[in-house]
Amino acid sequence: MAFMLHGRMTAWVAVDTMSGDHGPEPAVHGAQQAIREYGSHVTLVGDPEKLEKLLKRFTCDPSHVQIAPAKEVITMDDSPARAVRSKPDASVVVAARLVKEKKAVGFFSPGNTGATMAAALLEMGRIKGVERPSIASPLPREDGGTTVLIDSGANVDCKANWLVQFAIMGEIYSREILGVVNPRVAVLSNGEEEGKGNSVSTDAWERLRHLPCNFMGNVEGRDLYGGGRTADVVVCDGFTGNIVLKATEGLATSIFTILLQGIAGSSLAKTGAYLLKPVLSEVKRRMDYTEYGGAPLLGVEGICIIGHGGSNATAFKNAIRVVDQSSKRDIRQKIEDRVRLFG
Repeated sequence: MAFMLHGRMTAWVAVDTMSGDHGPEPAVHGAQQAIREYGSHVTLVGDPEKLEKLLKRFTCDPSHVQIAPAKEVITMDDSPARAVRSKPDASVVVAARLVKEKKAVGFFSPGNTGATMAAALLEMGRIKGVERPSIASPLPREDGGTTVLIDSGANVDCKANWLVQFAIMGEIYSREILGVVNPRVAVLSNGEEEGKGNSVSTDAWERLRHLPCNFMGNVEGRDLYGGGRTADVVVCDGFTGNIVLKATEGLATSIFTILLQGIAGSSLAKTGAYLLKPVLSEVKRRMDYTEYGGAPLLGVEGICIIGHGGSNATAFKNAIRVVDQSSKRDIRQKIEDRVRLFG
């Protein structure tokens, strides 16, 4: 999807600038970085007066940036489905509508996850054949690779065939966006042996082993970040996936907090930390969600990236990059084709 600008086909990325925790500034700064580094074309959705002031600070090529007005914001306290319908001029809804109208190839929002999903489904709809869109969260591994956890929150209760479709969509994302040549696909379970799991996961396991993919069976929670049986795509229901994701975030925060407390309490530890600073900086970089931009909602008609509420300029920049990549690699069409054949 693209539209004409100055006589040429241009793929625009719509960015919700109003829903994040830090207001529109990181959105505009991130857009500036994406335009300079990747040549992206960005539509900033939000308050025109505020955006125009920020564009004077974060100057961009005027042929690569434009503003789409939006007067309302859906907050974290709003009921997602109700707010999407009652606030048609909300920034996230306007961003999704631009995709529906083919004025953008995709959009990024760092706001209310439920509202972002609802806006994408209401305005853009599902890809033909996809029963339930799902959130694919990238998890950094100890070997430097990335595991795609899908679903990580869109669908609390699932059917086995939905998990099969999640696997198909996650494999495409891993291959086309993360660059994994032959993604290893697995089902998250309470044991790696065949037959482990509940009725839904075991049924999905049976179906997946007959598909033409690099299916490796079950993996356990300890395998998500490296360890023994490493998979590139791990499939589960959204209830389990969201708990895994939130537990991971909490554990990572606790580890760094405990580490900093230990360093602060000892002069010797401070000296050691200084010597280890390059290593610790690399660990932090590899664990940084902003490197991925956000998590894609796969299975909708167009590209939707869901960001963290605290997204900074780097997160916005990388989210714009991922939307661009997804468009150029025609992720939507690949999902439709694959689901039609095997889903």
